Amino acid sequence: MDIIATTLQGKVRGRVEKGIASYRGIPYAAAPFGVHRFRAPAPVEPWEGIRDALEFGPTAPQRPYRPPLDQLIPDVDIPGEECLNLNVWAPPTAGEPLPVLVWIHGGSLRNGSAAMPLYDGRAFARDGVVLVSINYRLGVEGFGVFPDAPDNRGLLDQIAALTWVRDNIAGFGGDPGCVTVCGESAGATSIAALLTSPRAAGLFHRAILQSGPPHTVTREKGAGTVRAMARTLRVPATAEEFARVDRERLLDVQDGLTGGADPVSGGPGFHIVVDDDVVPADPPPPSVDLLLGCNREEYRLWFVPSGALDRVNRLTLRLALLKFRIPGRVARLYRAGRPDAKPGVILGEMATDLLLRGPLNRLADSRLADSRLGDPRPGDARPVRTYFYEFTWRSPVLGLGACHALEIGFVFDNLRHGEALSGPDAPQPLADVMHRAWVDFATSGDPGWTAWDARRPVRVFGHPGTSMVLAPRQEELRAWL
Repeated sequence: MDIIATTLQGKVRGRVEKGIASYRGIPYAAAPFGVHRFRAPAPVEPWEGIRDALEFGPTAPQRPYRPPLDQLIPDVDIPGEECLNLNVWAPPTAGEPLPVLVWIHGGSLRNGSAAMPLYDGRAFARDGVVLVSINYRLGVEGFGVFPDAPDNRGLLDQIAALTWVRDNIAGFGGDPGCVTVCGESAGATSIAALLTSPRAAGLFHRAILQSGPPHTVTREKGAGTVRAMARTLRVPATAEEFARVDRERLLDVQDGLTGGADPVSGGPGFHIVVDDDVVPADPPPPSVDLLLGCNREEYRLWFVPSGALDRVNRLTLRLALLKFRIPGRVARLYRAGRPDAKPGVILGEMATDLLLRGPLNRLADSRLADSRLGDPRPGDARPVRTYFYEFTWRSPVLGLGACHALEIGFVFDNLRHGEALSGPDAPQPLADVMHRAWVDFATSGDPGWTAWDARRPVRVFGHPGTSMVLAPRQEELRAWL
């Protein structure tokens, strides 16, 4: 059955299937090509009549992950230029305005899309939350740093999408005064920047960061990838010159330079940069409720399929300690806690804590230490709260364990489309519990466990169920200080 919703730009036609209304491929900004290429997002031209929103819209230009990750995290490629689009899942009948969850996908700022089947929002709509998923510009188009183009264009896209939600979501049954942003990996890192951006102030009221820490770099460092691409292309490192390069050629060069990089081992890539406009150098502390956490063995997504887990030997480990300036006392502590572990496991455990668990713990602690967060928000009777989780269920697929991105199928209660990572026998009861926590947080700001305090309480999502742990592995985290 078709269903019509009204936006400020015009009417859109969605579809009701199994009691859930879905609208796909709604443009929230003009196509970022032609005169809009390498520019800030521009408004959508209004349309006459009713626009079909029955199929996913074009995805941002990108190359797929390299093997074997392309099988574990299959990208969706939909050609076309109107890639700044979003999707909405909602109950089809009108009633009290519902909480809204806006999903920002990950992919190292160079991969991913809102069209991935894993991100289907019908379970959230089923449980009374309007789910919005968005596309944004990736790679050099979205995050390349140029002297003649705005910085952080992909982040500006996300802000434009959130502005669309504020202005239009009531027409889909959502409450524009109860919006939670949620993202994983690069999506979570994007949200960490949005939390401090004056451009995003008031556009959302809660935030969920899954396996993505606050991370920005200087413009000088952020421009390094563009300079390297320019040398290969033999053109000046300007947006004007890059816009003249054939798009497929640009993607080939981008992939050749960055396709083999990953968050653990590093390498050339794209970053959110401090620009004193969208991302300030001295940001205020986030003043909304936060739910944040990571997976127990994040590193295994990159170390296991690539074979790095077995290739890392004692010499490789020592060289990695020197490269990343990790003190010997830290390595000794990790070895002592894992006397039978391979060197690759020791390196991976340290990398997970250095890059993810440690920064997220410090973010949670900073909200306790900042006295400004002790005062209630206007119209609120309590201070803002922080909730921390750890996902520990271990996938049997290839020995991936509790790897990066594994939790997403559980959050979306969509295990069927997460089987590439989890296998066919992932525990549905765990998905029920985890999904419900996300629904409750989006609805009330309380996922159902103790808020972060000096005891550092962590909700552990594992098998056979969940538990509360106080300050897990704190001795190892303190070693980094």
